[in-house]
Amino acid sequence: MRRLLPILAAVLLTLTGAAFADQDNRAVVLSTPMAGADLPDLGSPASQMLSQSDEYRLGAMVARQLRDQGALIEDPETVEYLQGMGMRLAAQSTMGGQGFQFFLVRDQSINAFAVPGGYVFVHAGLILATTAESELAGVLGHEIAHVTQHHVARRIRAQSQQSLATAAAMLAAILLGAMGGGQAIEGGIVAAQGLAAQAQINFSRENEIEADRVGIGYLAGAGYDPNAMGSFFELMSRHEGLATTYIPAMLIDHPMSRDRVAEARARAAQFPPRTGKDSQSYELIRERVRVITATADNDLARMYANKVAKGDHSLGTLYGEALALTAANRGDEAAAILAPLVQQHQGLTLLHTALGQAQQKAGHTREAVATLRHAEELFPRNVPVTVRYGEALMAAGRPMDAHNLLLDLFNNVPPTPEQIRLTALAASAAGDAGDAYFYMGEYQVAGGDLMLAAQQYQLALAAPHISSIQRQRYQARLDEVRDFLASQRKRQSLDAQGQGRGGG
Repeated sequence: MRRLLPILAAVLLTLTGAAFADQDNRAVVLSTPMAGADLPDLGSPASQMLSQSDEYRLGAMVARQLRDQGALIEDPETVEYLQGMGMRLAAQSTMGGQGFQFFLVRDQSINAFAVPGGYVFVHAGLILATTAESELAGVLGHEIAHVTQHHVARRIRAQSQQSLATAAAMLAAILLGAMGGGQAIEGGIVAAQGLAAQAQINFSRENEIEADRVGIGYLAGAGYDPNAMGSFFELMSRHEGLATTYIPAMLIDHPMSRDRVAEARARAAQFPPRTGKDSQSYELIRERVRVITATADNDLARMYANKVAKGDHSLGTLYGEALALTAANRGDEAAAILAPLVQQHQGLTLLHTALGQAQQKAGHTREAVATLRHAEELFPRNVPVTVRYGEALMAAGRPMDAHNLLLDLFNNVPPTPEQIRLTALAASAAGDAGDAYFYMGEYQVAGGDLMLAAQQYQLALAAPHISSIQRQRYQARLDEVRDFLASQRKRQSLDAQGQGRGGG
């Protein structure tokens, strides 16, 4: 699953080792092995060198770095699907899925990776490469296992004086470089960091094997086909072809595909055969990812039309054709395809939102609002449905309704940065300057710029006609940010004094 740099984890860990040496060293409760896993006790001292709060901070900074570089696809429908699948798998661990977040990466390579704090990233190319939902679930299960088994914490060594922020920036840069196809930077990093030690690579192989075994347990427990992981390894080996023959075996961060397939098959055989089926959402999401990541020179509308002409009337193909037509500003044609599909599959939110967007693209704003209002009634507080409904209300000149709708949703469901920004825009269009500034402050907090966030909260407090409840909320948030900034300044000062004494 990992076509990132073979030594990616080693780079991160040697950079972060000393950064956490003075952090809370309390024990971290690790995942208990699934039945039949026969896994070792993971409560080693190395696992206690990285606190849970530090793991979360590091993961959040990596996510922010990737978002700032435009590497993440902020598509509500796809993210909700990945989040639902990921939480279903993570719930099989003793962590119970708590704190996990799943992201879609704008990259066509077959890859996925996890970083500390429960942040799991799935490349678009991986979704397109899978042939069954359980294969995709197998990849997520493997990455979730890296987190629940605390592989990062178990490998930390105090080898560097780099800060946490520097470590996150370095990791994000490596990830982005790998996405750009840069195997050339691999040798440079090896030379610069001196990380080609056989012990480091061997330990990485052990982590991969363990993640496979634990991940298959999650896969079976969540009701997916436990054999799918082995199937995907076979598929991956066909995609890789002869590529791995040009990389020394000692630098490959996972066992050879043949070994992994055999191990995965043996592990899956310990579980009862699966009786359920893949969800219909899977085939829709795969085509959605295909359309939203297509380049301008790909005429997907024609490709789908040719498939339909040859007799392929599957739900995924028809949905993909409709999305491609909408993207090509042919909303009326897309709506004609989607309307009967919505009637036939009332339970698929993806069809409702696609129909509303097609109608909106065709200029039929009233019909789009009606379609999405009906979807909101069927699926209250569903994030993609509510976001698309809010967008339609704003297009219809009803920003106050959109603002109230989004506030109701995000007071109950944590929003993404883009969804916070949409709420701020709705508040501004509705004439609620206080909330507009407040949510822009929240947007800046999500982006890590706390100084600018504090300025936005001050503007919110200065806005006219705010209620006493709004004032209390704005002031509380401003105080929270100021207190955090003050604590950071104090800590930096103490660190500087400590380094000065050490240097003396």
